[in-house]
Amino acid sequence: MTENEFLFVLYLGIQIVAVLFALRAVKTARTPQGSVGWVVFLFAAPHIAVPIYLFLGHKRYPGYITARREMHREIASLRALTAENAPRRTSVAAEDVGGRVAAFERLSGVPVSSGNAVCLLIDGQEAFTALFAAIDAAQNYVLMQFYTIADDSLGREMAQHLIARVKAGVRVLVLYDALGSNGLPHRYLQSLRSGGVDIRNFHAIRHSRSRLQVNFRNHRKIVVVDGDVAFTGGVNIADEYMGRNPAFGHWRDTMVRVEGPVVAQLQFVFAEDWLWSSGDRLDLDWAPRIARENMNALVIAPGPADSLETGALYFVNAISAAKRRIWIASPYFVPDIDILTALKLAALRGVEVRILVPETGDHWLVWLAAFAHFDEVRHAGVEIWRYRDGFMHQKVLLVDDDIASVGSVNLDNRSCRLNFEVTLMAFDAGFSAKVEAMLTRDFAKAIKLDIYLTKQPSFVLRNAAPIARLFAPIL
Repeated sequence: MTENEFLFVLYLGIQIVAVLFALRAVKTARTPQGSVGWVVFLFAAPHIAVPIYLFLGHKRYPGYITARREMHREIASLRALTAENAPRRTSVAAEDVGGRVAAFERLSGVPVSSGNAVCLLIDGQEAFTALFAAIDAAQNYVLMQFYTIADDSLGREMAQHLIARVKAGVRVLVLYDALGSNGLPHRYLQSLRSGGVDIRNFHAIRHSRSRLQVNFRNHRKIVVVDGDVAFTGGVNIADEYMGRNPAFGHWRDTMVRVEGPVVAQLQFVFAEDWLWSSGDRLDLDWAPRIARENMNALVIAPGPADSLETGALYFVNAISAAKRRIWIASPYFVPDIDILTALKLAALRGVEVRILVPETGDHWLVWLAAFAHFDEVRHAGVEIWRYRDGFMHQKVLLVDDDIASVGSVNLDNRSCRLNFEVTLMAFDAGFSAKVEAMLTRDFAKAIKLDIYLTKQPSFVLRNAAPIARLFAPIL
């Protein structure tokens, strides 16, 4: 075969593959916009689009649903625990059966539980002080998963705490995402393993079925100690989360420390991910102590294995439930059509809708795409506030005076459809008041966006933002 004949065969093969991938995209893409985007891309630039589709065009994470089905015992224990600790009849959850809380319960798969304590941890210093104290007090096991673990001063400090607990006879299990922890050296992993820590890449054992699925990332942040105390939120294990990166300066983030039956829900999310990543079913304590604060709480853990669009529905239900206000803090604002519509309708019916985003971005394409969405919601009365005191990375939601959520879910398509995420919802006026006070301080360090995109002084911003928006389905 001559060189020209080889090139012709290669060209023809790519064209055929592009057509096949386009047909697959039409059948499997989660949104019409995603289908159209992939079809246009595959036909217009097949030589570029075909290899990209191999990595980014998958709809589901194979086998994860099967892993869920294998956890019959854990699911039964969790359901029994939540049934035993149903909310008080005077609670918002009990009064709202069939309404806004019921939808959250169905998205979660378990009912709201009472008997919980939820404590806000503002920024890295508070978060890691509380986290290290809990780890140091562990008697039986520590379960930990983060999207990003770095081999820096904070990462090494965390390793020392974990290895010390292993020496004290505590079992320590750690999950990390290989993409989020890109660059984590083998020596760091080996030092933990040599110290007795069982640390694993979430994607490690699925081999050829997952190597091309870099689009699916485990973005969850969960720590569980002895089945009694747990943590979740937006913080990862890296120096920038302590404000030590001069490029970002102050890093504004939020975690929560929880006790009570809701700990079992966070533990279940970890156990499910561990089963998927390792094939091992964990023997854990599924009966955490009741906390005297007696708050009502629930865990929602969206992921690409869900039969429903759990992440998007979480936001839509929260926005629709708001009667007086909804405040959302997120580092990224690339929502889908359903969330955009819900935000606009809420503002149009008189709800105070505030979106808090950072003034500067850490991912320039996502940052640009947000500007193309700002004008659309502002026309309906949604307020966009840009945080200026460093970089804001928290994922917090406040509805009226009685619902608040802290977790890892960003207000973008990636979090809602492609990532494994988690958030802790509290149905408690006291906790909501603390979240309100926290966000009020954040808004005081922000400026309200009052310039439309066409009037922005930056030529690059005016012209690049609409182009960046075209990538919204995969951002």
